[in-house]
Amino acid sequence: MSTHDAANKIVSKVEGRELTLERIFNAPRNLVFRAYSDVEQMKRWYAPPGWTLTVSSFSFRPGGVWHFCMKCLDENQPFFGHESWGKVVFREIVEPERIVYSDAFSDAEGNVPEGMAEALITLTFLEHVGKTKLIHHAQYPSEEALKSVIEMGMLQGMTATWDSLEKFLEENK
Repeated sequence: MSTHDAANKIVSKVEGRELTLERIFNAPRNLVFRAYSDVEQMKRWYAPPGWTLTVSSFSFRPGGVWHFCMKCLDENQPFFGHESWGKVVFREIVEPERIVYSDAFSDAEGNVPEGMAEALITLTFLEHVGKTKLIHHAQYPSEEALKSVIEMGMLQGMTATWDSLEKFLEENK
């Protein structure tokens, strides 16, 4: 299944246990890459609107861990007060071309709950006529695991997060 959302400029494709998202950002590749590799920049855009990002640890190197929490601060959202912890383990970093990492929900101590699906994510940053095409390719352990995260609102969350990234890049060119 493949879809294109012209309003949000996202192309998504689901095949089996794999999800690919693509979007073009009006910023040079090195700026988009830095937005993903500099934790101080990530704190300014990574969470969807109404949510805040706090970071427990961030070590941007192969084998390094990024442990974080997104919390909903918007009283008008149904998830007000909700915390969502995540844990990323970086596997490969090729500046400014690619970041490969495992991604999973975790608890506040960084433990991944038993039976929780872990995704292998490859972010590819391509130069695209003075802009950057960002490709987010995710591999899940099963089709059911991918279906579960999609049903949890992952696509809407990614759209909102990339909207925040686009705004951040515009303000910080």
